[in-house]
Amino acid sequence: MSRPFKCRRICFTPGVTYFKPAGVPLRFLEENCISLEEAEAIRLRDLEHLEQAECATRMDISRPTFQRVLGSARRKIADGLLHGKALRIEGGNYELSLEIKNTHNQEV
Repeated sequence: MSRPFKCRRICFTPGVTYFKPAGVPLRFLEENCISLEEAEAIRLRDLEHLEQAECATRMDISRPTFQRVLGSARRKIADGLLHGKALRIEGGNYELSLEIKNTHNQEV
């Protein structure tokens, strides 16, 4: 029997969840979907500049799992930027942390 899937902890939900190339009608675009836990991994590592171990601790996952989530998010973002695809942030398997933080990393 496989191990039960563990929810990833996130502390931030973005206000804007859809991005698309300017000047291209939506009906002509392919779309990449980034889960909320992938967005949280990008936020912690690339925006907050935290070390991988600290990011994994904050998300309540192992370091290898964090690296897989981060790698997946980076691939989707790179594919969207370089191939002119729309990016949507939604869904995933996560739980909101009680220590919700705003975009400037100050406790609310």
